[in-house]
Amino acid sequence: MELLIFQTDIKSKNKVKSIGPLLNNHSNILKWTIDLEDIDNVLRIEANKNLLEEEVIELVKVQGFSIKALPD
Repeated sequence: MELLIFQTDIKSKNKVKSIGPLLNNHSNILKWTIDLEDIDNVLRIEANKNLLEEEVIELVKVQGFSIKALPD
């Protein structure tokens, strides 16, 4: 298992709900959370080793959100 951490501009529960199905239905994502209390609105993803940071970034950007990887 791998932990991927990203800074996003997903700042509300409605925005979290809008991206939820995309993340929930991805075969390599085991679990995910977005911390709306954090200034960086951190997206944490527990994933299979097969999931690349670039893949997550592209998925989120296509939905119109800003995202960048944070160091571990």
